Amino acid sequence: MRLKTRNLLIACLFTTVALPYTICWAESVQKAAETKEQRDARIAWWRQARFGMFIHWGPVSLKGTEISWSRANSNPECPNQGSIPAEVYDNLYKEFNPVEFDAKEWVAIAQASGMKYVVLTAKHCDGFCLWHSKAADYNISKTPFVRDVCAELAQAAHAAGIKLGWYYSPMDWRDPDCRAEHNARYVASMQGQLREILSNYGRIDLLWFDTDGRSAPWDRENTYGLVRRLQPQIIINNRLDMGSEADYEAQKIGPYADYYTPEQRIGEFDNRRPWETCMTLGTQWSWKPDDNIKSLKECVHTLVKCVGGDGNLLLNVGPMPNGRIEPRQVEVLNSVGKWLGRFGESIYGTRGGPFKPGRSIVSTNKGNVVYIHALDYGGGTIRLPALPRKIIESNVLTGGVVQVKQTETAVSLAVAKEDQQEIDTIIKLTLDGPAVQIPPVTIEE
Repeated sequence: MRLKTRNLLIACLFTTVALPYTICWAESVQKAAETKEQRDARIAWWRQARFGMFIHWGPVSLKGTEISWSRANSNPECPNQGSIPAEVYDNLYKEFNPVEFDAKEWVAIAQASGMKYVVLTAKHCDGFCLWHSKAADYNISKTPFVRDVCAELAQAAHAAGIKLGWYYSPMDWRDPDCRAEHNARYVASMQGQLREILSNYGRIDLLWFDTDGRSAPWDRENTYGLVRRLQPQIIINNRLDMGSEADYEAQKIGPYADYYTPEQRIGEFDNRRPWETCMTLGTQWSWKPDDNIKSLKECVHTLVKCVGGDGNLLLNVGPMPNGRIEPRQVEVLNSVGKWLGRFGESIYGTRGGPFKPGRSIVSTNKGNVVYIHALDYGGGTIRLPALPRKIIESNVLTGGVVQVKQTETAVSLAVAKEDQQEIDTIIKLTLDGPAVQIPPVTIEE
């Protein structure tokens, strides 16, 4: 035991000398030592929230092109092959002056939309930092705008009581040291940046790492350890561990991560591993002029299918160059918020199932209640597999009456045509016991 302790102390001392922004290995294993019950308690707020706002923003909004990916390549170890020359893209910050940015307005829009947490691209793959960084010169303080966006958003989120997260890209396509000969120097700077955004802005509830499908030489154990030492309660996604396209497709959850992240698609039913779909409200992650914005119906269906699959939805907005979220986006989001204001009990705090999502039938549950979401209800009777519990009460949350027939082999539900909703007809079934204990079953449609 003494020999192990001595070796561990030497390892910690060496780490401190070699990489000033890392921590010793003992702290990095905090997540691995956590019990399932402790993990479940830590992520409980996130699972209950179900719906969050992703915000992709930076100087690239001046061009209206995709963030980072529209930058031309300057590092052969990075995958971007955009059309904007690097020297042009990298100097956009000199013109970036979003004088209409109002963090309180962003938070108010998120809350009016029914979103329970916000996640901002503190640093995307292009390396630009939206905070006053001492670890990176390429940051918002060097722009005509000057103000610390992360500080203002953190203050607004904390004041409003909404959960706050940072998106942080471990890779920096602008930095020539990234994945190159002096990658260790780059990682030290990267960890210094993480130390700043996790130390200077109060409680941070979530950290959203990204991947570009290339190698991941990010000193992962020490990086995770640093994050969890600074914010012990934080929730972390799974992308820091991804070092290839195969890793991205597999979407495994490493020993220090909490959930996985299907992108631009609704995840499959999974009530064992926490997951969250990230998806754009438009067609690209950052602001695009005259973009095609998803409709209220598309947004509601996406949210319902994610939650019915036992996942979350992180829906992205891209603010304009002036700092405001585009009115067309706000209009749709407000409509989603009004829908949730009426029917949110079938979303918030629920779990997916017991019926796995089908093409037009989705279910969620909470306590002794099962919510049947009939999307595009165009038929007469909904036929579902049998339930092992008795239905003791039923009603239509969206208005009307439901006729219920329960047998040992099936459950049949019928709502009059005049009570069927264009977007989602929600039938509420109260059972004689907990719904979450019912094994998930596939619907045949």
